[in-house]
Amino acid sequence: MLSFFKRRRRERVLREAHIDEAGWSAALEQYSFTRTLNTDERARLKQFVILFLAEKPINGASNLNIDNGARLAIAIQACMLILNLDLDWYKTWTEVILYPGEFVARREEMDDAGVVHVVDEPMSGQSWGHGTVVLSWRDVQQAGGGYNVVMHEFAHQIDMLNGDANGFPPLHKEMNRALWAEAFSKAYEHFCKRVDDWEESAIDAYAAESTGEFFAVMSEAFFEIPLAVQGEYPEVYAQLARFYRQDTAQRLRGT
Repeated sequence: MLSFFKRRRRERVLREAHIDEAGWSAALEQYSFTRTLNTDERARLKQFVILFLAEKPINGASNLNIDNGARLAIAIQACMLILNLDLDWYKTWTEVILYPGEFVARREEMDDAGVVHVVDEPMSGQSWGHGTVVLSWRDVQQAGGGYNVVMHEFAHQIDMLNGDANGFPPLHKEMNRALWAEAFSKAYEHFCKRVDDWEESAIDAYAAESTGEFFAVMSEAFFEIPLAVQGEYPEVYAQLARFYRQDTAQRLRGT
């Protein structure tokens, strides 16, 4: 439940905010998952976007100048995940850092002999445990067809509300933890075998990297290509629909 002061502050932000209607409408037309929203959903998304932009900074790196269009694009995609939830699902993240393109992340990796190596890895997105989301603007602009780096990284932020990004976010009270675990564990095992066998799928093979990546990839696919998720892994689709409280496949069919 929102505190009195937080609620009053958000009410003031919504009352005083202004988003150019032409720019807003044009932004919604960019994405398949926003084109299918009804009037009430668009209004609710707009409120979340306003609050999102008011409460969290989006900062450029490597001399990147960020305009209102870029901020709006990131906020729209991030807020789609919580459209029927609450902005407090993003309470732990502090800022978005936006690079012009891929950025290099340094990590340690142990080989089979037990020797630790420092590896520099180019990345399009990264979620830090203390609440920073790092994105490549080039990849943000390439959203579509099952790929969505913003949704992917914010799904990690939701997942980490339980601690590690392990594919088990905090579920709603009415959801069954055993059913979630069964649906995702079976699907993950099956998907990893498909990837090993070079079997084609509409779902990004990166989902086989770990259970955390499986949840993040399935989340972006749930919004980008819901019919594919429902067709290939109906039990996972059903759990995601309960979790995000959205039936994205039905919404798409209704267009």
